[in-house]
Amino acid sequence: MARHVMERRAADNPYLHKDFHSALHGGIVYLHQHYGEAAVRDYLREFSRRWHAPLRQRLLAEGLGALRQYFETLYSVEGATVHVEQTADELVLRVDACPAVMHLRRRGEEVSPLYSETTRTVNEALCEDTPYSAELVAYDPQTGGSIQRFRRRPT
Repeated sequence: MARHVMERRAADNPYLHKDFHSALHGGIVYLHQHYGEAAVRDYLREFSRRWHAPLRQRLLAEGLGALRQYFETLYSVEGATVHVEQTADELVLRVDACPAVMHLRRRGEEVSPLYSETTRTVNEALCEDTPYSAELVAYDPQTGGSIQRFRRRPT
């Protein structure tokens, strides 16, 4: 009998990291239950500062266009719809539904009321020590849909 060998690499498959969302959510729930809300925000801030260090450098060098490109790519890869408005000093993202929240709901998980901090705190930390600020203008806890605003800080 002939033997067939199939070679596959992770890059051959569509990008997917839904387990990351579940693990992050579990961490948020654990930290909240054992250490409180401040611990959740501290963890997400530290995570964002380290994970997004290259993006922060791009933001400093390129301005809001770097964030626009990052978020458009991210939401596209995640299969989510994002509506973007950008001026020289402001970037507004309107996300219909957060792919992470929808994944958690499909799994039957009760989404932590602090899950919105994965947007608010992460974006704020991303903008720390830059000429920009981040604001979570609106958030729907059922879908994770949001309006996120990034602005040039007044000088």
